[in-house]
Amino acid sequence: RADRAPALPRLNLTQQALPWNEQYKGKANLHVFEDWCGGAVRHLRKNLHFPLFPHTRTTVKKLAVSPKWKNYGLRIFGYIHPFKDGDFQFSVASDDNSEFWLSSDASPANARLAASVGKLGTEWTAPGEFTKFSSQVSKPLRLMSSRRYYFELLHKQDDRGSDHVEVGWRVFLPSLKFEVIDSSYISLYTDESALKMNHVEHIPQTLASHSGSYLWEAQRDEHGADMLKPDPRDTFFLTPAIEASRVENVLVPCAYSPTYVVKDFPIARYQGLQFVYLSFVYPNDFTRLTHMETENKCFYRESPLYLERFGFYKYMKMDEEEEDPRQRAFLFLSPDNFLEDEEEEEGVDSPEPTDPAPEAKEKSFGPAPGAKGKETPLDPGEEDELGLPASAERAGARSLQPHHSVPIFGGKAKRPAPSPAPAPRGDARPQKAQEKVYVTRLQPGKRRAPAREPVFPGIFLYPKPVKKVHLRSRTPQKHPGTSGKLRAQRELPGLLTLGTEGLFSRETHGDTSPAPGRTAATTGYNSSRSEGPRVTSFLKTSETTASQQEEEEEEEVSDYSYEAGELQHGWLEDSINWQRTFSVSSVDFELLRSDWNDLRCNVSGNLQLSESEVVDVVAQYMERLNEKNGGIYTLLRIINVEKRRDTARGNRYLLELELAERGQRTVRLSEYVYVLLHQGRQDDSAEGNPQGPAPGATEPQPGTWSILYGRPVLCRPLRLSWKQDVMVHFVVPVKNQARWVQQFISDMAHLYEVTKDANFNVILVDFDSDDMDVQKALRDARLPRYQYLRRSGNFERSAGLQAGVDTIEDGHSIVFLCDLHIHFPANILDSIRKHCVEGKLAYAPIVMRLSCGSSPREPNGYWEVNGFGLFGIYKSDFDRVGGMNTEEFRDRWGGEDWELLDRVLQSGLEVERLRLRNFYHYHHSKRGMWNARPKKPLKE
Repeated sequence: RADRAPALPRLNLTQQALPWNEQYKGKANLHVFEDWCGGAVRHLRKNLHFPLFPHTRTTVKKLAVSPKWKNYGLRIFGYIHPFKDGDFQFSVASDDNSEFWLSSDASPANARLAASVGKLGTEWTAPGEFTKFSSQVSKPLRLMSSRRYYFELLHKQDDRGSDHVEVGWRVFLPSLKFEVIDSSYISLYTDESALKMNHVEHIPQTLASHSGSYLWEAQRDEHGADMLKPDPRDTFFLTPAIEASRVENVLVPCAYSPTYVVKDFPIARYQGLQFVYLSFVYPNDFTRLTHMETENKCFYRESPLYLERFGFYKYMKMDEEEEDPRQRAFLFLSPDNFLEDEEEEEGVDSPEPTDPAPEAKEKSFGPAPGAKGKETPLDPGEEDELGLPASAERAGARSLQPHHSVPIFGGKAKRPAPSPAPAPRGDARPQKAQEKVYVTRLQPGKRRAPAREPVFPGIFLYPKPVKKVHLRSRTPQKHPGTSGKLRAQRELPGLLTLGTEGLFSRETHGDTSPAPGRTAATTGYNSSRSEGPRVTSFLKTSETTASQQEEEEEEEVSDYSYEAGELQHGWLEDSINWQRTFSVSSVDFELLRSDWNDLRCNVSGNLQLSESEVVDVVAQYMERLNEKNGGIYTLLRIINVEKRRDTARGNRYLLELELAERGQRTVRLSEYVYVLLHQGRQDDSAEGNPQGPAPGATEPQPGTWSILYGRPVLCRPLRLSWKQDVMVHFVVPVKNQARWVQQFISDMAHLYEVTKDANFNVILVDFDSDDMDVQKALRDARLPRYQYLRRSGNFERSAGLQAGVDTIEDGHSIVFLCDLHIHFPANILDSIRKHCVEGKLAYAPIVMRLSCGSSPREPNGYWEVNGFGLFGIYKSDFDRVGGMNTEEFRDRWGGEDWELLDRVLQSGLEVERLRLRNFYHYHHSKRGMWNARPKKPLKE
């Protein structure tokens, strides 16, 4: 990684304590790190600014602090003065985690961990609860009253709970209670009241808190972001470039005028976003935030509600499996009062059902005509699929059922193979040929006459019995009868005759959230919104009496009760088919994406370009390159190819190839090429210029190329070449953001150290910062060049950017409008130069906005697809479009980037839009920014 050296920093601990003054007694130093998520101390150490650049530096009078705030970290340090000689014990209590470190003397370098609350961020204590965890209480420590001892207290609070941290101590006697250490026994490490925020030399660095601790903590956890893995793109700029003369006139020139340019087209305010298109890249740069898709699955173009309910099962085709009684549909052998969705058996010729006898229609679920009174005797030892003994009535019903079960999803799905069954009687097949199978759902609004007798005795599946209801009634029916008769029927061998797991396991308890797939489909066939209580099973329910209902109410028990043994005997658990397999086709979800600037999905990466298309273009270019140079170049690797699509005229490509020159020297080729799809009229190819082509713009005659290659013309787009050493100016307005200004300056110095590229300039526009000397910080940094511009008054982003650009004299240099809280990859200069072409291209890279508690080494967050505040453009083009709108955006910011984008597009420029690897916007506190003021004055 060239963007940030992965080697761990060498610890530079503070060995010698600063001079101490008696006036320091009664207080301790307090440093606050705001807007940083997590509840563990290790989360605090991952903060980029910890421990040298806190958000606030103040003092505290006792070691018991509760700001009543959220998402912050504290570092309290100073000296402890024992009141007597002897052995002391310390204990720390906090919500959330905390650590108490104590030195054996006044030196910070000798501080060691004495007590702590938790390590994961989930542990906490109540206020004053000093003995909840074994780690809270220290071992006995020998202290002397004539000495002072350096201490350090670290505390991390998330966004929940009653925030507090306190340290107690006691003389080593187990019967004594811990008492909070108050102002009588503490003192400051040093007085910071007169120091600027960027003065950090006095801050002690210990094993608990040292600069670079975020590097140590990041290496403890391996992050899952693919973007963190090395990529040749990141360091390709270090490869020597091919000589310019070697690539001149390799391709014939052609006019470049894409159809998506909207020059002079009237664009409504903030509608330029709709005219920005994305580019395709090859090979995969892994800018897709796959590690964030547990929270956001917008890449798959599916409704979040649909995915939450049904998942991705629609892409899977379940393989056929053997018959499972829980997956059967309801089979009705009488067609009356049912909506028909007919399924014909194989071998049945007539599509019309056979009308049953009138007497059969009086029964709810009686046997079909021709089968009445016929029963197949079974072996007494035979059991059905549920392990229950089969009765004679069950045998009779089984002889009428077809060999194939009907899928619960209905339709014309293939039927599973027949399940093993007793040998059928000789007259079974003729009877089946006479029957009609209906996969049905009940008709709403019709009532069914009560059946006289139960055809299939049944069982209830839950310990808690469900009140029976009439099949077509909204309320339970009461008919005269004896409860003893029904109890006797319940004692008969029961049978789950028909049904599905979905109806029995979910509808009886009122849970209306269906499981994906089967249950959703079952509801469509077997439920009606117009009905009140749901039907538990299609069993005999008409003879329920009031006395039995009262008896059942008394018998109701909890789902977890073990009192009713006979009810627990009928309990059925959900069955899981571990052997279920499925078929799936390879799906390339990238093909479903377009180059439209999708403002709704912020985790998808750059569009992917097909390998076959890249190989075709690169092969043609390499052939022409070697024709011109005598075959001295060999392709080593395709580092990067970017494509901007224009289906009307042709596609523009940026080819970045690693070549071997004469088999020895490795060189870098990075050139724009154009695949011209057709030759339009002369006025169409002159960039919309009604007077004809621009001077020097000659259109090639495609006849030879078209005949030779039999494909679109590969040519060199005129006036579309980038300069590898052009000056880049970073313009940043600032006000009272000392820790971030210092970080930005350090990052720019590090960029110069890594790239050795002196062709960039840092322009800081300072709006009367009083928390640091910005000019001195620039002077002390190792930067190739910088400019400092001081302005008075309130912070104005648009005015600050315009003032910085106005200081640039060279119109043929690039301006990069920048933000302060940015982490730059090492190839940022190369990326800006490649995508800024004077008069043609401007560059708006997409930055990844880190979430609270995240860092460049643990990049959780999202792509800022709506933001255009980070913008690269040539100074001459910036002046031509009118610069920043300083009148309308005087006292506010937000929207000035979109307004500038509108004018840039209207001027005829393209805006290149790509997600840039390792390009991050730090999460930062909004408190104290720019012109913000506290609601109440701070109290001492």
